[in-house]
Amino acid sequence: MNRRYLRIPFYLCAAGMALVLGAPPAGAQQLSFRPFHESGIYQAGEKAGWTLTLPQVPAAPIRTYTYIIKTNNSAIIKMGSLDLASGSATIETTLNEPAMLYVEVTPHASPMAEPPSVPIHLGAAIAPAKLQPSVPRPADFDAFWDARLKALGEIPINPVLAPTPASQPGVDLYTVKLDSLGSHVQGYLARPSREGKFPALIIFQYAGVYALQPATVTDRAEQGWLAFDVDSHDIPPTNAAGVSTTYYSIGDTSRDTSYFLNMYLRDARAIDYIASRPDWDGKSIVVMGTSMGGQQSLAAAALNPKVTAVIVNEPSGADSNGDLHGRKAGYPYWDSSNSRVMETALYFDTVNFASRIKAPVLAAIGFIDTIAPPAGIWTAIDQIPGPTEAVAMADSDHNNITPEKQGAYNSRSKEVLGIILSGGEFKPNQELTRKN
Repeated sequence: MNRRYLRIPFYLCAAGMALVLGAPPAGAQQLSFRPFHESGIYQAGEKAGWTLTLPQVPAAPIRTYTYIIKTNNSAIIKMGSLDLASGSATIETTLNEPAMLYVEVTPHASPMAEPPSVPIHLGAAIAPAKLQPSVPRPADFDAFWDARLKALGEIPINPVLAPTPASQPGVDLYTVKLDSLGSHVQGYLARPSREGKFPALIIFQYAGVYALQPATVTDRAEQGWLAFDVDSHDIPPTNAAGVSTTYYSIGDTSRDTSYFLNMYLRDARAIDYIASRPDWDGKSIVVMGTSMGGQQSLAAAALNPKVTAVIVNEPSGADSNGDLHGRKAGYPYWDSSNSRVMETALYFDTVNFASRIKAPVLAAIGFIDTIAPPAGIWTAIDQIPGPTEAVAMADSDHNNITPEKQGAYNSRSKEVLGIILSGGEFKPNQELTRKN
């Protein structure tokens, strides 16, 4: 297996730093959690856990808590109660196999307390670099996708660009429509107005049906990128409707009819188009996205070898069959009760695309994320033969739920983009990371 490096968020690395949770119920907001390892990552067989501290002040009336520990947010392996009358207590467990720990700590206030008690969540990783796929990769996975790529290659791109007013000076903005297999790529493209050749940044979108924002690409073009924001759907980027909001379940009983088939092919086509433009620098094509945008980025990098770097934040779409194998699956929430859906899902699972990715990958992982569960993301990046760097965000839920916990991803992705924009090459940062 290729050597990997793990970037530890700066706010977890500071000596003596404790995790102080936000404000659930009154009195619980001062409860702090100090992980046994500041990184939140442990080896198999090593004791993992947290020390809980509650200041002895009148403003902290809640002193009794219960907790449950789950592996991969699925099987409960431990539960108990905590009495913090003395001011501190510990939650701990030991696992001998790779897994993510998902912990719920619930304060017990008076039944009449307002607001009602809600769980506080904690996460930890046990030997995450050794996580393996829940089920084998389909034997004909590559043959299936190679056939679709061949068919896609036989269709001319036929780009149609419409100049669009840009809010920033010195930037050219266009709406774009390209022919793809069975659908069209649509989105916004922006570039610096000056003559020259530019590194390319292709941005894929998170889940939903919504209009794209021109600033997503014009801000990047202002920096010097040839930027392309690709709509997840075959609709004009100005449209906020026109596709079912449950698109992710369309055609989900067959790999030939799944909604994700044409989506992934559009993503691959967008890369081909960028590579055909005379204003591309011929060197760098970065794909980037969050949640379903990260899912598309990983699939696109696997399907199109022109990609030179991948930057993803809490990518969804991994471990699609996890519910059947002791791992709580996330978006796009494939129906685990339907065997045909489970079979179809494997052809769109990022875990199964991972071995095709040759570009270096930066992947941020939220340890308490239930939309893009961390066990699946770790499993996917563990299958990538090229160099990878994990941004471990031990106290982060999904990006839209805890945006204040995204600092490590925001800073590192900005750093990597800056390196590439200035003509450098993204490599896992060995000075500011540690081996997993």
